[in-house]
Amino acid sequence: MTMAVALNSALDLAMAEDDKVMVIGEDVADPAGGVLKVTKGLSTKYGADRVRATPISEQAIVGAAIGAALGGYRPVAEVMYMDFIAVCMDQIVNHAAKLRYMSGGASTVPLTIRTCIGMQRFGAQHTQSLEAWFMHIPGIKVVMPSTPIEAKGLLASCIADDDPCLFVENFSMAFSQKEAVPVGAFRIPLGEAAVKRAGSDATVITYGAAVHTALEAAEQAAAAGISLEVIDLRTLVPLDWDTVLQSVGRTRRAIVLHDATSFSGPGAEIAARITEELFGDLLAPVKRLGAAYAPAPYAPSGLPFLPTSADVVEAATRLVG
Repeated sequence: MTMAVALNSALDLAMAEDDKVMVIGEDVADPAGGVLKVTKGLSTKYGADRVRATPISEQAIVGAAIGAALGGYRPVAEVMYMDFIAVCMDQIVNHAAKLRYMSGGASTVPLTIRTCIGMQRFGAQHTQSLEAWFMHIPGIKVVMPSTPIEAKGLLASCIADDDPCLFVENFSMAFSQKEAVPVGAFRIPLGEAAVKRAGSDATVITYGAAVHTALEAAEQAAAAGISLEVIDLRTLVPLDWDTVLQSVGRTRRAIVLHDATSFSGPGAEIAARITEELFGDLLAPVKRLGAAYAPAPYAPSGLPFLPTSADVVEAATRLVG
């Protein structure tokens, strides 16, 4: 399956299993079936009352989904691009993430918000990786898959979770890769990282599309005699600190890689925690690699923006000395 098909499979199975699972968002109903066809066929199969196409209003989509979650449903709300999350921040941050706490645990909000990071060819308003915003907010889980099998397993876990989950996809990965994915029900637990490549000289901690950058860099570094271990976090909240610290404790060098901006990005927290926990064991300071601190340039401009595999290899070479 491609990632888009794997996500469709997860939604289909969840809706078949539980009639309280519903989908809401712009263009999610047939014939459109979503901008990436992730919801294709679902409204035809389950009806327009469970797959609700909406006007262009992220506030209405997320607000209605929170109300449905409080009413006993398990809504999956789609916000087409992550940049548009800014329009409904109040609903997510001040309501969805807070209601369980404010009700003393009486009111759960089993809401999944699917959103997508675009590509540079869509320009500065359709490209931003804003996951650090939500890592900072207690009460919401943040998930970013890197492969089709993980997309299906993690989305299924989000839908089944009793707390709000932000599920962040990547436009460029929707159809760019295929792999064997279980056809039936399948879940990957939230909060468990995966070691995508074993290594001994340095650990690369990453997630989402940057996992593929890291794996490409690990191949290049191996040719130069440097062994890189690659950890795919998969979920940023909860974050699997045990896997990260065990790996870095062994390699004693770390690179944190992501497509969000380096300044105040997720790598800042990860690097700080590694330094606090392993300062006496580290052979070099933790290195952070992320996007430039600038609005994303339009892709045909050729301006550098996202970190490349060459950047990772250069950082690893400096760390190893």
